Amino acid sequence: MPHSCRFCSTPLETVVADLGATPWSNSFLEPTEEAIAREKAFPLKVMVCSECLLVQTTETVPADEIFNADYHYLSSFSTSWLDHARRYAEAVAERFALDGRSQVVEVASNDGYLLQYFAAKRIPVLGVEPAANAARIAEGRNVPTHVAFFGRDTANALVARGVRADLTAANNVLAHVPDIADFVSGFAILLKPDGVATFEFPHLLRLIEGIQFDTIYHEHYSYLSLAAVERIFAACGLKVFDVEELPTHGGSLRVYAQPVTGTRPTTETLAEVRAEEESAGLTQMPTYAAFGKRIASVCDGFRAFLADARSENKRVAAYGAAAKGNTFLNVCGLTASDIDFIVKLSPGSHIPIYDPARIEAVKPDYVVILPWNLTDEIVAAHAYIRSWGGRFVVAIPQVRVI
Repeated sequence: MPHSCRFCSTPLETVVADLGATPWSNSFLEPTEEAIAREKAFPLKVMVCSECLLVQTTETVPADEIFNADYHYLSSFSTSWLDHARRYAEAVAERFALDGRSQVVEVASNDGYLLQYFAAKRIPVLGVEPAANAARIAEGRNVPTHVAFFGRDTANALVARGVRADLTAANNVLAHVPDIADFVSGFAILLKPDGVATFEFPHLLRLIEGIQFDTIYHEHYSYLSLAAVERIFAACGLKVFDVEELPTHGGSLRVYAQPVTGTRPTTETLAEVRAEEESAGLTQMPTYAAFGKRIASVCDGFRAFLADARSENKRVAAYGAAAKGNTFLNVCGLTASDIDFIVKLSPGSHIPIYDPARIEAVKPDYVVILPWNLTDEIVAAHAYIRSWGGRFVVAIPQVRVI
């Protein structure tokens, strides 16, 4: 059945990657035959729109089945991410002169990891978060939180309550919304006329350069370039005036947008990133069509590493049951016979997941870091594996033994 762009309805013709059928990356299982029998797999294929350049999954898993009251991910688990959030709060509070008369709203505010830093400066905050368990934690941090999915309706409801934002933040959520037009339009409604909206998202250019296919999963409906974001924003009442390149998540962008009537001038950095994407071919369909062919070489390289380890009677474990790790394991066709452990089971691969203390108890020869974007943090926290000669391994974009 032909697919159409979920933003502009243009028929989709160019496949970026077809990763087969996989379970939801965060749908962890109980270790029973019944649970395994009930497990569902869904097609995981991404295509690019030749009109608006939005790279997107072809299947839409209902968002309320993923981001529900039991959603597993809590932002405060990562100390490096907390530090990133603190630095952002300090920078934008100074740049846009935020104070006690301002209003900061974060969409997908999770457990209050970011807004707590604005609240500490006595800047009024409000979180919007669909996962009730995360919202409860945020409330405990004195971060008022409205439990809802964000879009036009939620924005209008907040405005009716008297909420208008000087600053909105949306970190690593733009890719998670199936109706991106409704989502972005909500910010144009919620912002004050001179307000600023910031969005952080993994940069599609870095995904392609680094063969980061493991960041493709059902919960990520979109894979975003600056070119696509600017086109989408313009149609939804926003315009980008600045952008920063960030190291997070393997290479991200932070875009600064304002209402289309805003008067802030565009920056040189914005022009530079536009030119970089153009030079890399992100406006040309052959660039996307070539990507899928590079995935097989990554999997082949890692399977060869595992075969060598087995031939030497080495034990291989993995660290981190994050979504990207589950995509990697499933696409490479790995099971518990390949990796000893990462009680629940990881989706698809059914590799048992234990507490990190298991590493010290078993003393594996290799520990594969699945959330490679946190490599430095994980290596520093678990340097004790060196005491028995253990080594860390990262598999993307190629196998690297640390």
